[in-house]
Parts: sequence; structure tokens; C-alpha cells
Amino acid sequence: MKRSAREPSFSVASILAWLKKHSSARNREGMARYGLPSENALGVSVADIRLLAKQVGRDHDLAIALWETGVYEARMLASFIDEPTQVTPTQMDHWCRDFDNWGICDTLCFHLFDKTPHAWKKISKWSDARAEFVKRASFALLASVALHDKTAPDEPFLDSLALIERAASDERNFVKKAVSWALRGIGKRNAALHVAAVSLAARLSKSDDRVNCWIGKDALRDLATSATHKRLTRQSAFSSP
Repeated sequence: MKRSAREPSFSVASILAWLKKHSSARNREGMARYGLPSENALGVSVADIRLLAKQVGRDHDLAIALWETGVYEARMLASFIDEPTQVTPTQMDHWCRDFDNWGICDTLCFHLFDKTPHAWKKISKWSDARAEFVKRASFALLASVALHDKTAPDEPFLDSLALIERAASDERNFVKKAVSWALRGIGKRNAALHVAAVSLAARLSKSDDRVNCWIGKDALRDLATSATHKRLTRQSAFSSP
């Protein structure tokens, strides 16, 4: 990646030094309250990481090198500076296998992976994974695509409801919450997908399986809110000829 003469030169060493300078014990200790491991963390706020990302700009090679440090904040930064068009399927699989907490998983899916051309293939591939955070990544990625890809047709989202139903009995906390997130995200895209998502959520809510039931009820609560209905109504009015 070419940089303009006005841009500073960043390296892994200089970035780690910047992160350490902006770290605090308070931030590091606070991570535990959100279920985030702090063994490889410095204690830098997300706001500061995003500020640094703006200074660094897009840099695929630097993102790869930052990921390999294993430092929590360096990996967070990698999600903001990597170039989506240069991310490969192999890289996605490698990074996904490294996921060990929901923060890294969700940030990568929400800010990088959903913008790659490989997102749908990974949603399908990871949906049957045994590893908790790889499987979570499938549905966090599905939720992210549902929110961010404004031009995608309904068909892949309708097809993905089968993945959601198949995973809806996984009782692991980080998986079931991501499955619900994906179902709710699909249901908020438009009126037609809302009907399909509510239908699945209603069926799950009546299941004898407690995880199915929890996901169904959780999704129904969100999809039935007045805010969701107002959004869909406005969207329908805007798209009408």
C-alpha cells in the first residue's frame, strides 16, 4: 500500500508502543466484567484503537503482522485497517481459528469479514464448526451482512434460516446469542424477511428444547417492537413506486 508523503510510517513496533502508551490498568481490569480475557491485553479503549486506525489507514500487510502478535488490541486494530478486498479465505479461516473471545470475533465479523467477497461461503462453512467461537463467527457474520449489505437479495438470507434452525439447539452461551442475533438481523431487513424470520422464531419458541425456545422468544421480542415495525413501514413506503 502506497502512503502519501504526509502520512507517518507505522510498524508493528511503533504501534505496540503507541498502544502501551495509551493503556491503563483500569481498562485492562474492566475487560473481565464483559467476559473478555485480559492475559494478552494491554488495556486500551476501543475509542483509542479506532483513533489509531484512522491514523494508520488501510494496510493489509501490517494487519497480518499485527494479528500474529497475539495482542488483543493489536488484533482489534487489524480488523479496522485490513483491506477487505485483499483478505483471503485462508486468512479468514486462520484468524477465525484464533478467536478466543466474543470481542475479537464480533469485531472482525462486523468491521472486516462482512465486507469481503467470501462472507457467505464462510457463514455456511463455519455454521457446523465444533469450536465455540468459530461457530459464533458464522452467525455474527450473518448478522453483520444482514445489517451492512444493502444490495444483497433476499434469497441467501432465506436460505440461511435453515442454518439458524439447525444451530438453534446449541446451548453454548456465545453461540445461542449469535444465532438469535442473526435471526433478528434478517428479520429487520425488510417486510418479506421479517415475515419469514418471525415464522421461524415462533416455531422455535414453541419447541420443547429450551435453547430453541429461548432463541425463538428472544427474537420475537425484538422483532415485535414498535421501533422495528416503524422502521419496516418507513422502508416499505420509501421503496414503493
